[in-house]
Amino acid sequence: MLFDEFPLKGKVAIVTGAGRGIGKAISLALAEAGADIVATARTKEEIEATCSEVKALGRQSLAIPTDVTNADQVDRMAAETISHFKKIDILVNNAGTAVFKALVSPDGQKMTEEEWHKVMDTNLTSIFLCCRAVGPHMFKQKKGKVINISSISSQKAQNDDIPYNVSKAGVDMLTRCLALDWAPYNINVNAIGPGQFYTRLSAKSHEDPKLRERMVACIPLGRVGNVRELALLAVYLASPPSDFITGQVIFIDGGCLQFSPYQVK
Repeated sequence: MLFDEFPLKGKVAIVTGAGRGIGKAISLALAEAGADIVATARTKEEIEATCSEVKALGRQSLAIPTDVTNADQVDRMAAETISHFKKIDILVNNAGTAVFKALVSPDGQKMTEEEWHKVMDTNLTSIFLCCRAVGPHMFKQKKGKVINISSISSQKAQNDDIPYNVSKAGVDMLTRCLALDWAPYNINVNAIGPGQFYTRLSAKSHEDPKLRERMVACIPLGRVGNVRELALLAVYLASPPSDFITGQVIFIDGGCLQFSPYQVK
């Protein structure tokens, strides 16, 4: 078996933003490794589709439509998970969004407060809410794995993407702080920082030939990532071999953070 050294049989994992892209890929990989999956997102049809694929892999699944920026809904999600599975072993905070817009432009256009808060609440506050809801259950077990999805944007500024960059930098620090606070309870808290992967959020850049060419030119390995590669890293961080790793942000970016324009041939 591919996952003999990464046993997750009998574990229960909550994955936010599980209806598509990275969240769906992580849900399926965790299920392959033996975990039962609670799939959450706002779109019921998408998470139900993910759950159907999880069940086809022989695992249990539960779809809980949730707006992870809403504290009451997040608390309900955690309570429903405990009611159904009796425990929570793994939490993957994946839900995210972006607003590609300048803070203020010379022609007078301004980013609105609503746009700013939409990104900050989805990318950062949602992790605060989910960890606050799930943490007490992991404390009782004296065991747990939290995996936050960050980005290379937490380290590398990009044009017209300020709230996304700032929110992901916050994810990195929240990861480190929680790792320190929760270590006495044997809870590992880590983050994955993806580089360029094809998802619905990044589709516009990937589908424009010129933008894609420029993007790939900044990746030393010469290609974008596959969500399966990222999902396998999540399986590692959710499983026993990573028990001595906490407070880390692991970047999976084809070397993008090491890129220098002088490398372009």
